[in-house]
Amino acid sequence: MTRSLLVALSAVLCSAPALAQDDCEGCKDHPQIARFPGFFLEAAEQNDFNSFEFPAGDKTVTKEGKYWSLKYVQKEGAKTPSTVEVVRNYENAFKKGGGKLVWKEEGWTPATLTMPLGKSERWMAISLFNAQTVIQLDIIEVAAMEQKVEVSASEMLDALNRDGFIALYGILFDTGKDAIKPESEPLLAEIVTLLKDNAALKLSVEGHTDNVGNTKANQALSQKRAESVKKFLAGKGIDGKRLETKGQGDTKPVADNRTEAGRAKNRRVELVKK
Repeated sequence: MTRSLLVALSAVLCSAPALAQDDCEGCKDHPQIARFPGFFLEAAEQNDFNSFEFPAGDKTVTKEGKYWSLKYVQKEGAKTPSTVEVVRNYENAFKKGGGKLVWKEEGWTPATLTMPLGKSERWMAISLFNAQTVIQLDIIEVAAMEQKVEVSASEMLDALNRDGFIALYGILFDTGKDAIKPESEPLLAEIVTLLKDNAALKLSVEGHTDNVGNTKANQALSQKRAESVKKFLAGKGIDGKRLETKGQGDTKPVADNRTEAGRAKNRRVELVKK
């Protein structure tokens, strides 16, 4: 999130104080950063991964990681704090954790703070609006993004056109079962996009297992898993006539079944272009 975007949002933040005195439904404070006394939480956003440009003198410092945006509004009848009081309270709290003040001024974003967080770090920008009756905290806990989608729809199409097939490892099942685990849905959504964007494309959905267990049982299980994928795609509006299913069991390994790493490579779903 850029600083220019925050400038645009400042007009909204500086509107008349809300009449409600309770926290917004479902809104939560940051688990380790306390709110300033006399304020309620009017709006909150939390993302597993985002970026933010922190003011730091004549430049900005961009950090990426887990993100919180917290908007606090002063309660009716509460005493209005000064800018110095707000900044100094958070500065002291950060210093207790080994942190420091990176930037301080008298503008609408008066301070940027940072502190160590294990092997990483936490950054926070404090912004004040409407004569210190609105406090905005933007917090990043620095971390690399966790890749949630194994491959995009366009990358699948490239592989299918180039190789005629693609092996997918993000469609997950419990051991010995054919029910698709919920964490598989981002990848399945990409397959839906692939098929909706390419109406002439037809696929064979093929299940593969490692060689643990009975070969006949593995073939039956891989067939059921392929059918589960087809059922999911059909439930998202894909014509079932465009999809074949095949259980390959443990007959087509791509790695050494004597190692766990090899067995993990052999447990897969392949999409084969028809």
